[in-house]
Amino acid sequence: MNASIPSDISSSGSKPLQADPQAAAETVLYGVTGWPLAQSLSPLLHNTGFRTLGLPGLYLRWEIPPQRLPAFVDSVRTLRLGGCSVTIPHKVALLPLLDEVSPLARQVGAVNTIYWHGDKLCGENTDVAGFMAPLAHEDLHGADILLLGAGGAARAAAAGLMSLAADRRPGKVFISTPSDSSHLPLAEEFELHPILWAQRHDIPARLVVNTTPLGMRGKAEDETPYLFDLADKKIGNNAAETTTLAYDIVYNPLETLFLRDAARHGRRCLSGMDMFFGQGDAQFRLWTGQNLPIESRRALEAALNSN
Repeated sequence: MNASIPSDISSSGSKPLQADPQAAAETVLYGVTGWPLAQSLSPLLHNTGFRTLGLPGLYLRWEIPPQRLPAFVDSVRTLRLGGCSVTIPHKVALLPLLDEVSPLARQVGAVNTIYWHGDKLCGENTDVAGFMAPLAHEDLHGADILLLGAGGAARAAAAGLMSLAADRRPGKVFISTPSDSSHLPLAEEFELHPILWAQRHDIPARLVVNTTPLGMRGKAEDETPYLFDLADKKIGNNAAETTTLAYDIVYNPLETLFLRDAARHGRRCLSGMDMFFGQGDAQFRLWTGQNLPIESRRALEAALNSN
C-alpha cells in the first residue's frame, strides 16, 4: 500500500520537495531510524536505487530518541510505510515491538530492517548478509580468524561465520576486546575462542576483522585496534602470508588507519563500504524484490571519496 508524504518532511540533505499531489499519492515512503543520524549515507544509497530503477520510493531520515521508539513503530503501522532501516541504538529494543522476527535476527539479537509480510510487520537482520558478502569468494575453510570487538557488528560477523557450510567453515574464531570481558558472553554464545586484548597480535589468523569504532571519522579516526608491524614481529617472517586479509567494518572514512597499515604490510583489504552496501542491497531486495543497481554503489563511493 502507498502512503502520502507528510508536508513537513523533506529528503535529508536535499532541497525541500516540490508539492505534487499525484506523485505524493503514488510514492511509498521508506527510511532509516536511529539516534542520531546526521552521518547516515543510507538515503543516498536507496534513493539512487529508486531513481535509477524508476520505482516510486522515497527514503528519508527519521531521528527518533529511544523513548519514542514504540510510538514510531505505531506510526510505521498507521502510515503503512514501505520499510525501514534501523541503526544504533534501536536494533535490540525493536525486537519485542514487531509481529514477527526472523530466526537469524533472533540469533543475532538485533533487527536492522523492518518490512511487511502480508499484514505482519516483520524484522530481519541484513548485517549478516552484508558482512558475508565480500567474503563470498574467500577460502575460509579451516582458517583461523581474529574478531576484534563485541558489539552488534561483531554479533553479525560471528553469526555469519559460524553458519557457513562445513566445506567453508573456518577453523577457530578468536575474539577480543579492550575490556578483556565484554566479548565473553558472545564467545560463549557462538562458541568462539576468547583471548586477552594483549594477546591479539600473537594469533596467526588468516583474516583479521575490526568491528570496533576505532578508525571511524571523528574522535577515533587516528586510532586502530591492531598493529600489523607488531603482528609481523610476533608471528615471524611469513606473517603477511599467514594473515592475508584485513577487513574493517568502518566505512567512513573509506580507508581507515587499520586498512592503511594493513596495506603497507602486504595484506589485502576489505573496507566497510562492502558490508554497508551488502546490507543495504539485502534490505532493498526485501522491500522491492530487486537488487540495488551499480549506480547506488558508485554514488556511495563518490560520497565517501569526497570526504
